[in-house]
Amino acid sequence: MSYTVACQEVADAPSAVLVALRRIMRAIDLHSHQLVQQLGVTGPQLIVLHELARSGAVPVSALAKAVSLSHATVTGITARLERRGLVRRRDDPADRRRVLVEATSDGTHLLSTAPLPIQDSFLREFERLADWEKHLILSSLQRVVAMMEATELDAAPILATGVIDVEAGKAPSPGPS
Repeated sequence: MSYTVACQEVADAPSAVLVALRRIMRAIDLHSHQLVQQLGVTGPQLIVLHELARSGAVPVSALAKAVSLSHATVTGITARLERRGLVRRRDDPADRRRVLVEATSDGTHLLSTAPLPIQDSFLREFERLADWEKHLILSSLQRVVAMMEATELDAAPILATGVIDVEAGKAPSPGPS
């Protein structure tokens, strides 16, 4: 490769990075839009349903911890899923002060037709990488986060854009600017 070509590639690198970031955001947006169109649920709602199907009836606090979201966010998500008949709340027979959340048969049926959350396919591919590639990607993304002055933003390991707790069928807002 000639010096001129190498310099041109470096000069084009900022645009290429921005295009790559935009493609990632678009992939997440498109996946979220497809979920809402096909199933009427958002990505985070699907993740909560998956966890409930896996774990059975659990308190909201345990569910929130399992999906790495705040208690308040999971409470909102489960309320929306309950209104759709996909989850139900019931008293804990061992401690009547506690309420458990569990997937309904409709929720389990929806999961049988649902695609995997987008982060599942990402994680599957990520695990196939060599350790050095994983560290390189992590380091590069952490640098991008710092460059965007976003190190203090709270984020869960869920690939969704906008506010996590949104009503299915409504466009997620971009959050505070």
